[in-house]
Amino acid sequence: MATESAKNSVIHHWFGGSEQAGTSGKTLEVTNPATGEVTGTMVVADQADAAAVIAAAKEASQTWGRSSITTRAKVMFRFRELLEAKKDELAAIITREHGKVHSDALGEIARGLEVVEFACGIPHLLKGGYSESVSTGVDVHSIRQPLGVVGVISPFNFPAMVPMWFFPVAIACGNTVVLKPSEKDPSASIWIARLWQEAGLPDGVFNVLQGDKVAVDALLQSPDVAAISFVGSTPIAQYVYDQGTAAGKRVQALGGAKNHMLVLPDADLDAVANAAVSAGYGSAGERCMAISVVVAVDPIGDELVARIADRTGGIKVGDGARGSDGPEADMGPLVTREHADKVLDYIRQGEQAGAKVVVDGRAPQVNGAEAGYWVGPTLFDHVSPDMSIYTEEIFGPVLSVVRVGSYREGLDLINANQYGNGTAIFTGDGAAARLFENEVQVGMVGINVPIPVPMAYYSFGGWKRSLFGDTHAHGTEGVHFFTRGKVVTSRWGDPAARRSQGIDLGFPQND
Repeated sequence: MATESAKNSVIHHWFGGSEQAGTSGKTLEVTNPATGEVTGTMVVADQADAAAVIAAAKEASQTWGRSSITTRAKVMFRFRELLEAKKDELAAIITREHGKVHSDALGEIARGLEVVEFACGIPHLLKGGYSESVSTGVDVHSIRQPLGVVGVISPFNFPAMVPMWFFPVAIACGNTVVLKPSEKDPSASIWIARLWQEAGLPDGVFNVLQGDKVAVDALLQSPDVAAISFVGSTPIAQYVYDQGTAAGKRVQALGGAKNHMLVLPDADLDAVANAAVSAGYGSAGERCMAISVVVAVDPIGDELVARIADRTGGIKVGDGARGSDGPEADMGPLVTREHADKVLDYIRQGEQAGAKVVVDGRAPQVNGAEAGYWVGPTLFDHVSPDMSIYTEEIFGPVLSVVRVGSYREGLDLINANQYGNGTAIFTGDGAAARLFENEVQVGMVGINVPIPVPMAYYSFGGWKRSLFGDTHAHGTEGVHFFTRGKVVTSRWGDPAARRSQGIDLGFPQND
């Protein structure tokens, strides 16, 4: 049972510079996945609540979009300093509601901070071009201007980092933001809103709309929202893209993944095993860049599987918030009971389909409450591409090993997959690595790097059914997504000469 104080903790919307309860009267419970305890309730928006939040963002966009670039950069720098100073507070919130261990939550914040730091350079990033005398007395210059109100719809697995892929760049470019966080871990969004206020961001520039599909549809349908950034499963990404573009919006919708690690026989197998464990089981596998398939080019399969299995024995599963009374766990629970049950069902399906269960995570020893949503590291060998554990995104600590006979067979397997988010190759052969980076049909590639998430000044995003839209997150593409280009052609001729020329209805000539 939750304590009375926990039950009384209410997570509201944020707009107009403060928390707002809204008018729907509907709420959802928020739980701690390590204990199963209800830690609070979240208000759920109806259409009227969504309209009020969007209206606040629209009103603020009229002045924020005309603010100086220097003003925006100063606020961004202040936000960055505050976030760095208070990151432990935010990490504790993430651990309590998502379940990932504290160190992993800090790592999430650190990657988000990289995007904030990138956005601090917005005066340089928004520079246009200028061409003098393209014709007699004619000059041309280009500028980039904000869109207005933009919506950010983020998933549960990174309640701080994923929103920070988008809102720092959007705000620095002069837009106002409505963030719709996951209903599973919404408190981080309100903490961030308060930090923006402390940093001096004007009211209405950063807003939070709590809710479910009603809130999502309101953002997709509102004529006052110019663009949508989304991260989540592929079916919902396609829905967001279809609905948003049908309403005339600019949309970037990042979907699911099934990321492969191709291991060639000349690879350092100790380094590969360490990488596979880190990339497969970090954050309990609840990340779109997790490695979920190891493609072993035989004859190394048996040895590689043995080394991975050996390393899983050292993974401590437990409550990520319990580091103060003992060693911190390496891996926390899954986010909800329903999701844990779904992952457990995939493990059952894999076993029934004939894959070999090398490490079974269905009954882990746990440093925490028995009521938590626990699934331990699970390793399958001899997985075939027709099994559900291979074809579907499990989003849990389940690693599958597929055996292949050659580099080409492994490459073809990766390229045949419907997803194209991230991939990696482990090899000591530079020619093979170079061939792979050119031939693989995936948006982000690691060479002896298991999770190839780029730095913030490069852009993040996949290919195929891992991305709907033409523009990736952050980096230069992010700046272009949150601005519109405008080209101005000007002529300042001699007024006296212009009056003497009379009227000319002919087509303009370049001379």
